[in-house]
Amino acid sequence: MTDRSDHTDAVPAEGTADRDLRAFITGLPKAELHVHHVGSASPRIVAELAARHPDSKVPTDAEALADYFTFTDFAHFIEVYLSVVDLVRTPEDVRLLTYEIARDLARQQVRYAELTITPFSSTRRGIDEKAFMEAIEDARKAAEAELGTVLRWCFDIPGEAGLESAEETARLATDDRLRPEGLVSFGLGGPEIGVPRPQFKPYFDRALAAGLHSVPHAGETTGPQTVWDALTELGAERIGHGTSAARDPRLLAHLAEHRIPLEVCPTSNIATRAVSTLDEHPLMEFTRAGVLVTINSDDPPMFGTDLNNEYAVAARLLGLDERGLADLAKNAVEASFLDPAGKARITAEIDTYTSAWRAG
Repeated sequence: MTDRSDHTDAVPAEGTADRDLRAFITGLPKAELHVHHVGSASPRIVAELAARHPDSKVPTDAEALADYFTFTDFAHFIEVYLSVVDLVRTPEDVRLLTYEIARDLARQQVRYAELTITPFSSTRRGIDEKAFMEAIEDARKAAEAELGTVLRWCFDIPGEAGLESAEETARLATDDRLRPEGLVSFGLGGPEIGVPRPQFKPYFDRALAAGLHSVPHAGETTGPQTVWDALTELGAERIGHGTSAARDPRLLAHLAEHRIPLEVCPTSNIATRAVSTLDEHPLMEFTRAGVLVTINSDDPPMFGTDLNNEYAVAARLLGLDERGLADLAKNAVEASFLDPAGKARITAEIDTYTSAWRAG
């Protein structure tokens, strides 16, 4: 992780995506498929949680939080991230965090989001597992009714916590007495180096047998073999990041042929040094190879971005106009696990918005 002074490469300069294009992006209906629960806690949300738990070292002032979220290196990012995780101590905290994330998504015209949640991080800190499920479900239902944003869950294994966390996550995801209604997929996050994907196969097999979709992170900080492992061992239907896939033409061809989407998070890739500069980002290589790509924000406040900015980044990298951006938004809808009627509804909304914009 780099400090924010190094993030400037990830944010288009004025004129890169002109004001009209940015205005188009702001109003464009969207879906987001790779965004983390705790990682989406904005300074506003974190300040409120910190005020609830004054024993924490996390600042309660939004301006002070901006400095707090300035990372010196990856180890410092992990330290800050875990300090925010530690603020989520009660079911009420879980509910607040989840609903307020939905509010931030709704402000960006996100109609549908698959939020990656790591229940192990909360249950091992003493939050009752049933109360945790009830909290996220209550927030989900309220967000859809009050904000119009549909949320679904991806329960992911924190790979660094080992097979104990995998067993716990699989149990929570497949136990009919606990499994939340909004759960659609099963994932694997955390560091890749030293955390080989094949060891998690039994847990993904259980999740797939229970009707969940497989969406592991792979190929973000390791080579293409990690993506192959995710495909062959974990039954991956989408790949989180997949950045290094660009180094393997056979893998790109496989992803394109089988229509396996990549969840691309450009600013995150720069921040974590998975990619050195935006100009070296493989997004264009993916699209030239015919791979279905979706644009996402990962841990947006911690990386100083949001989904609208990621679309502006993509517009610059791919040379897109409004129609190209609309197609990118439709990619995310197509790659989602939303029901067909929901996909058709959002796709039609994207088309209507784009036609009206171009006519006006």
